[in-house]
Amino acid sequence: MLRDKTILITGGTGSFGHTFVPLTLAKYNPRRLVIFSRDEMKQWEMAKLYGDDPRVRFFIGDVRDKDRLARALNGIEYVVHAAATKIVPTAEYNPFECVKTNIIGAMNLIDACIDQGVKRVVALSTDKASSPANLYGATKLASDKLFVAGNSYSGKNETRFAVVRYGNVMGSRGSVIPFFQSIAHKGVLPITDARMTRFMITLEQGVDLVWRAFDDMVGGEIYVKKIPSMNIVDIARAVAPDAQHEIVGIRPGEKLHEQMIGLEDAPYTYEYDDYYKILPAIHNWSSDPERINQGVRVAPDFVYCSDNNTEWMSVAELQAWLEQNRDKVGKI
Repeated sequence: MLRDKTILITGGTGSFGHTFVPLTLAKYNPRRLVIFSRDEMKQWEMAKLYGDDPRVRFFIGDVRDKDRLARALNGIEYVVHAAATKIVPTAEYNPFECVKTNIIGAMNLIDACIDQGVKRVVALSTDKASSPANLYGATKLASDKLFVAGNSYSGKNETRFAVVRYGNVMGSRGSVIPFFQSIAHKGVLPITDARMTRFMITLEQGVDLVWRAFDDMVGGEIYVKKIPSMNIVDIARAVAPDAQHEIVGIRPGEKLHEQMIGLEDAPYTYEYDDYYKILPAIHNWSSDPERINQGVRVAPDFVYCSDNNTEWMSVAELQAWLEQNRDKVGKI
């Protein structure tokens, strides 16, 4: 679907963009791939990786600026929306800024994509949008709802929107694994709560889910990949086997377990081989055969949470992944 097409990724200099761009260039050979973000230094550093590749373009801009988005989207067919204010404590202490980027930015992008005739848009979401307990999650839930409703808002326009949702990205900047690695030499790792669990997904799996969404979407779907869980203590043991653990308590807005599909979503959720799909509750779209597409409806009491998962990652499996990806952890 993306072969020889024009693509734009918002927040493209972040962790997801650093994986999405090279993989998409290699797999689909798009005609043009635009990295849209507001940090000129990150763009300058990223541009070094692609030299004079005529397919790759960089565009300074902010999703808060609707006019700039409209300019950037001229001639674009496919959009990945990865721009977000996403660090939980940062969002808690800077709520107005979080709302401007995650909600107002989503509204701007939806309007601009419709006005510019973009064909398909996939927005990245988070487990924290399911039954949110913090501002970041609340803004992403609002964003998800906006993108789902955008399919109705676009009317007869061909622009269609979908969402992909996943949890903790293994080794990404600011995540727990590089944090533990950075302080492992001290011999003590801070553990928020020994019961805490997290979903584990690689950036490559996240990219694959976005590709699947572009290929499968009719409009309004939320895609959730099936991924393993891991206990926070086991993550610490994998990173620094000899370190001691100090219980420090949960941070403001932090959840004990990650949830990607809540009880309220169960009536609209269908299961597939390696992912779930939450269909829109509006306009009876959840009963649309084209959107269901051979999926099997989950049980009425279904909840997809990191503590009730049927698949778990072991300490040895994470250590093997860390060994294979030692040059990438914390770098992107």
